Amino acid sequence: MSEINNLERFIDKMKSGQLAVGAVITFTDPTVSELCADAGMDFLWIDGEHGVMDRTTAMLEMMAIRGTKCASLYRVPACNHTEIKRIIDFAPAGVIIPMVLTKADAELAVAACRYPLTGNRGVGLRRQLRYGADPLTADYWEKSLHEPLVIIQIEHIDAVNNLDDILSVPGIDSLLIGPYDLSTSMGKPGQFRAPEVCNALDTVCRKCRAAGKWLGAYTEGDYDLWRERGLHYVCSANDTGVLFNGIRAMKERVKKEFGRD
Repeated sequence: MSEINNLERFIDKMKSGQLAVGAVITFTDPTVSELCADAGMDFLWIDGEHGVMDRTTAMLEMMAIRGTKCASLYRVPACNHTEIKRIIDFAPAGVIIPMVLTKADAELAVAACRYPLTGNRGVGLRRQLRYGADPLTADYWEKSLHEPLVIIQIEHIDAVNNLDDILSVPGIDSLLIGPYDLSTSMGKPGQFRAPEVCNALDTVCRKCRAAGKWLGAYTEGDYDLWRERGLHYVCSANDTGVLFNGIRAMKERVKKEFGRD
């Protein structure tokens, strides 16, 4: 499956000690994903939680970056078996599960990403088998024990408080910190340097690394806040923000160059 989604390349980059850098995709034109992959992104976070991304478009986004060096991660709308089932046969490199608050949530997420007897994923003969080009062999079943990556999003103080229980669930591959929602759940929206927010971030990072899981975060600037926290991968921007900021900067530059407001 990794030749479809570049999972091994993504993992190898992190194993080597390099930082994997990606972006959030919310636009529904797959050209944006193709462009980002060709621009050198290591992974794309295709977002099915916020925005208007539907199931068909999500598959087209994944197809657009096949053959590049970019891994496809997909964020489902909720920690829900049906939502995960509806996307997993498209063969993303990883499934991002938002708002995991408890051990029970984490158990549900892992089970939905794995076949029986480990989990309860259904057997759908779709893109992950190249529509029948790849046979259902023992090699496939072995790979399916580890693919896709199960990425648990930590974005609420309840999740931080329950983190030991969450990390005790077998099969979690990564924690992905959502700092905006986390700080908001603490009554400190966007105040990432508030002492209590910093303490929560430190707790997640320390426990994730101690558990041997891949550690990621959505950063969008504030790089000095994250530089010493041991991240393996960062999502550095979203497509709307890049376009907005680029257009605004272009306008200001034009006005400056022409000397006219």
